[in-house]
Amino acid sequence: MDTSALTKLSYGMYVIGTKDNEHFCGCIANSLIQITAEPVTIALSINHNNYTNECIKNSKEFSICVLGEKINPLIIGTFGFRSARDFNKFENIKYETIEGLPICTDSCAYLICKLINVTETNTHSIFIAEVTESKTIKDDTPMTYSYYHNVIKGKSPKNAPTYIA
Repeated sequence: MDTSALTKLSYGMYVIGTKDNEHFCGCIANSLIQITAEPVTIALSINHNNYTNECIKNSKEFSICVLGEKINPLIIGTFGFRSARDFNKFENIKYETIEGLPICTDSCAYLICKLINVTETNTHSIFIAEVTESKTIKDDTPMTYSYYHNVIKGKSPKNAPTYIA
């Protein structure tokens, strides 16, 4: 199988934010789709090993921040390659709180989501959620996963759905 064909699929780059009992947590995601327009419903895939997965299941809500091509690479490194189990990812990131959820203020746009359902695969949970609020923050071209790999020369962390050893 030519797995490089999978890199031709359209993916975006997103910071997913949620909370545990004590603080905000989050991770980078690239597997996100809109399912319906009325009500606005999305599907998001997060690895079982990500602490964010557990926190979404417990809090039943999360934010999605759409990353643009001009985003500070520190955000991708912080949210994509460290665990919120032992590191406060929002400590050195500019963010605000909307409906009790963290929003990276350097993002293109954000969505606030309420969990509807969870489907499990062998390695990932697929979260189905209703978008209750959304807003464009700044004019920047949304970053694609292809741009991240081909222009920024970024790597896929082990928990990414597109990771290949």
